[in-house]
Amino acid sequence: MTDPRHFEKHAATYEEARPPYPPELWQRIDELGALRPGQRAVDLGAGTGQATGVLLEAGLEVTAVEPGHQLATRLRERYPAAHVIETAAEDADLGAGAFDLAVAATAIHWMDLDRLLPKVHRALTENGLLLVWRNVYGPGEGVADTPFRERVREIVAERDQPSRHGLSIAELTAAKLTSDGLFEQVSLDHFAWSIELSERQIRLLFGTFSDWSEVEVEEAAAAVRELGGTVTEHYGSWLIALRRRR
Repeated sequence: MTDPRHFEKHAATYEEARPPYPPELWQRIDELGALRPGQRAVDLGAGTGQATGVLLEAGLEVTAVEPGHQLATRLRERYPAAHVIETAAEDADLGAGAFDLAVAATAIHWMDLDRLLPKVHRALTENGLLLVWRNVYGPGEGVADTPFRERVREIVAERDQPSRHGLSIAELTAAKLTSDGLFEQVSLDHFAWSIELSERQIRLLFGTFSDWSEVEVEEAAAAVRELGGTVTEHYGSWLIALRRRR
């Protein structure tokens, strides 16, 4: 499956299913000066608001752009302070110089950069930042191996198509984001973190992965059950910071 609206049918459980972004990532975003109260931010592909919520708590004014109707509805219900635009990021009317910050959290890979980047460039203030980040649910560079990961590899090995990329896709993404000269890269950071997940949590989490079938999700959940009912997953995140070129 390659349809980003896959997440619509998981709207009711998406927030529970997806682990939050690690504190170290948010600390780095703060160090970049992107969490100053009063700044205006646009969250592209906001989902259920994992980034929107933190930005609001930091005192920013947030516009959340989300194409899925059910996801957008949940955004409005949970974060009434956010201005929610229900459309694809590429189609959103963002105006000119309207934002100090644009973020895309585990969403940029669904977007048409040829259409999106000129729009974001226009929407940002003169020294505006574009922050792009993603949780990588292993395996990948710097992600420790576990018995559960071995079982996941066995499941994926049965596919005819290649599996999802790991952390190395960060460099490829950074190159794409700077290829047209609208943005210059400020930094690229990696973060390693771990979380303990139950059989139910694995079922919910893997169910949100657009390249996993229902049968594969059940196989992963069964693996957790066979391994004792909980597993420790070692994940990673990457963060690309870009500054708008004049």
